[in-house]
Amino acid sequence: MNKRQFLTHAAILGASATPAFAAQSGHPECAAAPVVLTISGAIKRHNRGALDPAFDQLLARHQVKFSEAYGVDLPWIASLPIVTIKPTTEYDSRAHALSGPLLTDLLKHVGAPEAGSTQIVMHAVDGYAVMTTLDKVRAYRFIVATQMDGKPLPLGGVGPLWAIYDADNIAELSGKPLKDRFELSPWGLYHMQITEA
Repeated sequence: MNKRQFLTHAAILGASATPAFAAQSGHPECAAAPVVLTISGAIKRHNRGALDPAFDQLLARHQVKFSEAYGVDLPWIASLPIVTIKPTTEYDSRAHALSGPLLTDLLKHVGAPEAGSTQIVMHAVDGYAVMTTLDKVRAYRFIVATQMDGKPLPLGGVGPLWAIYDADNIAELSGKPLKDRFELSPWGLYHMQITEA
């Protein structure tokens, strides 16, 4: 069996084993579908245990560490109130309809601190990491986009999650060149670390 076949079989077995693993995890709220975003740090709610370097490979490579965290799946994200923004993106200089819940709604659900100085580090699958504050997240009205122009954001593109804001309607950003408007906007978002400042 070649490596590609092995990985395909492993992925199928892993997907079929997910419900059993979730049921035995000791956290009754574990996501039913594959987790697409892990939130760790100063949060009150948890549905998974510590990072496992053997199986949380990407998190470990990005030097993320936690003893507990909250993992969310796309169906749960889609169950939150959805907001649509239409920023001009830096990649094609065109306005696109991006839809998803407010980032503050996700943070509220996991019990993140409400102080404006709370620090949020967002990690993208390509290794890009950016730190911002809850004040900035509120002021920019960040969303966690799951769709663009009515279609799901793909893994391998800019998805499945993109933390983004409508830079066209933010005075301190709208006058900047497009390439400089989205420094706080990681696509391929998969982890957030919350720190009470």
